[in-house]
Amino acid sequence: MGRLVIIPTPIGNLEDITLRSIRMLKECQVIYAEDTRVTKRLLNHLEIQNHVIAFHAHNEHRILEKCIDSIKEKELTGLVSDAGTPGISDPGYLLIHKCIEEGIDVECLPGPTAIIPALVASGFPSERFHFEGFLPHKKGRETRLKNVMELDCTVIYYESPHRILKTLSQMLKIFDSDRKACVVREISKIYETYHHGNLSSLIDYFTENKPKGEIVLLVSGKD
Repeated sequence: MGRLVIIPTPIGNLEDITLRSIRMLKECQVIYAEDTRVTKRLLNHLEIQNHVIAFHAHNEHRILEKCIDSIKEKELTGLVSDAGTPGISDPGYLLIHKCIEEGIDVECLPGPTAIIPALVASGFPSERFHFEGFLPHKKGRETRLKNVMELDCTVIYYESPHRILKTLSQMLKIFDSDRKACVVREISKIYETYHHGNLSSLIDYFTENKPKGEIVLLVSGKD
C-alpha cells in the first residue's frame, strides 16, 4: 500500500519552502498538481526532475479512481496546489478523503498558507477566528455573509481583486456600519500590503486605487 504526502508550496517568496518539502518532492514517484505548468516551474527552480500529473477541479471526479490505483501501487505520491497547502480553498480534498476511505496513509507537511500570516500581522484578535474561504461568485453570497454577521471573532475570507469592492459593499449593507476590516494583498511577495479601516473607508480607498494580486480579507467580530 502506498502513501500520499500533502506538500505545501510557497505562496510568494520561493524561499518559504521547507527543506522537508524539497526532500519529499524529490522522493515522490508521482506528483499530482493543480496546474502542472506552475508546479514544473517550481521543480525546475529547485532542480528537481519528477513526473507531474494534473489533478484539479475540472478533472478530479473523472480521474479519481485511476489516481487511487496509482497511489496504491507506488511507495510515495505527492499532492501540491499552485500555492499554499492543498485542500485549503484548493483542489485536493476529494483525493485526500478517498485515500482515507481506502486505507491509504495520508501525511500533511506543515508549510505556507495565507491565513495565518494575514491574521497575525493584521493585529486583529487571533485567539479565535472563523475561516470562510472564497464566497460564491454569484448566488448565496449575502446568505453566507448573514451567517457570520453575529460572530464575535475575526472572520477571514479569500477574495480576488475583481470582486473585493463587491464584497466590501455587500458587507457594508449587512454588518455594522463601523465594522473594522483589513485587506491584505500579495502575502510573501514584493508588494505585500495591509490596508486597515472600516468597511466604508476601504470601499473609498479601493474605488480610487484598483486592487491587484491575491487578497485575504479580515473582518472584526461583532462587539
